[in-house]
Amino acid sequence: MSDYLLVTSTTETREQAERIARALVEARLAACVQIDGPISSVYRWEGTVTQGKEWRLAAKTRAATFDDVVEVIRREHAYQVPEMIALPIAAGSTDYLGWLAAETRS
Repeated sequence: MSDYLLVTSTTETREQAERIARALVEARLAACVQIDGPISSVYRWEGTVTQGKEWRLAAKTRAATFDDVVEVIRREHAYQVPEMIALPIAAGSTDYLGWLAAETRS
């Protein structure tokens, strides 16, 4: 497994996305969290196909912090089942990955 991850999630509001992003960075669980949106999402929830606007978070972190990242997202999130998907960072510049490591706890 890669030592570094990109963790994604979505929220219903920009304010909630910003609150989660700040909590992750302040706790040194992510070096950076980018927020984009609104995006349009189509999904099935409780048997019904639904479409809505969401805000996407992309948190750069270490694999070692994933469980703590999940805990913060669950605590701060309004959704019953929030998205929490981790993608391995297969490669990155030495400088950037060094910064990511320095800004997150291991």
